[in-house]
Amino acid sequence: MNDHPTRLCADLIAREFNSSMDPALATSLRAMTPARVGLPRTGSTVATNEVLNFQLAHARARDAVHAQLQPASLLAALRDLKLLEPLLLHSSANNRATYLQRPDLGRTLDHASRQRLTEYTANSNGSYDLALVIADGLSALAVERHAISVLAELLPAMQQSSPHLRIARGCIVEQGRVAVGDEIGQLLSASLVVVLIGERPGLSSPDSLGAYITWCPQPGRTTDAERNCISNIRTEGLSYVQAAARLLFYIREAHSRQLTGVALKDPDASTWPTALVTGSGT
Repeated sequence: MNDHPTRLCADLIAREFNSSMDPALATSLRAMTPARVGLPRTGSTVATNEVLNFQLAHARARDAVHAQLQPASLLAALRDLKLLEPLLLHSSANNRATYLQRPDLGRTLDHASRQRLTEYTANSNGSYDLALVIADGLSALAVERHAISVLAELLPAMQQSSPHLRIARGCIVEQGRVAVGDEIGQLLSASLVVVLIGERPGLSSPDSLGAYITWCPQPGRTTDAERNCISNIRTEGLSYVQAAARLLFYIREAHSRQLTGVALKDPDASTWPTALVTGSGT
């Protein structure tokens, strides 16, 4: 209810904070963050332009959640990166509405995709050191905008620094969540899986890409504590070069120490591969 004491108190504090803020300070703060700080006001309410901006940001976030992945361009781009012939897979969620209502179905492959991977593994020679998975997650927009650019930075550097790594065919998963990579990794007999996935949209970031790195994935048994995560990969956040450098660090360390997760700490900038950080690795 609008007259709830806690809500009234919060509204009064916010109103007092914004109304008393020095305009120059508010402008300075807004230049440093996309957060809605010190918004202009008209009388006792937020200015109409700011209300419209908020509604636009909310609409973009909502659209990103409901958008369908268009895999054709991703498949073509992966072929251009010479990541073997990519595989197009699908989770057990047969449509977007089901995916949003049943998170568990997004964590497993449907029967046809499982069969496709089983046949591919049967015709390949042995196991793999790395499986690369692209899943739409909660923002297909993020995947379509950023996933290929990250791989374009990562793959040449990885080929140069770790040419011995045996990489499986790239996989694109429609209606997929992070844990779907566990099943893919297991079916491919891959010791390490990297999942590039659209993150939950925010009011200032409808296209944020995340990367999850998991050693020895086991469907239904691998926990979030056993993964490493790189978040906020986008033009206004972590750059493609920086994201690729961190991924390369995790890939090297995971194979060296045979683990990921809380036991594998985030890299110091000083430990990132120099060629990638400076951009000379592309």
